[in-house]
Amino acid sequence: MAASPRDMLDLELALLRRGLDERLAGSERCTCCHRTPLVGERVYMYESGTIACELCRPRQRTAALRARLVHGPEFGHTMRIIDQRAA
Repeated sequence: MAASPRDMLDLELALLRRGLDERLAGSERCTCCHRTPLVGERVYMYESGTIACELCRPRQRTAALRARLVHGPEFGHTMRIIDQRAA
C-alpha cells in the first residue's frame, strides 16, 4: 500500500518538530529575554538559579556567582595536533 504525498509531508513535519524540540530542550536560554546566547558570549549564573546573557546582565540587581563562556557543539570533540619533533 503506497503512502500519499500528504501523509509523507505530515511525517516529515512531525519528525522535524520532534528533532527541534529535543534540540531546544538541551540548550541554555537567558532567563530574562529567553534568547539563546551565541558561541563566544559570556553567560552569568546567579544565586537564584537564573542565567543572564551579556545583554541582560545590567538588569540584575545582585552580583553573579560565576560567569562562563558559551562553547560551540564541537567543544570537547576536536583534536589538537601538537608538534613534538626535536628542535
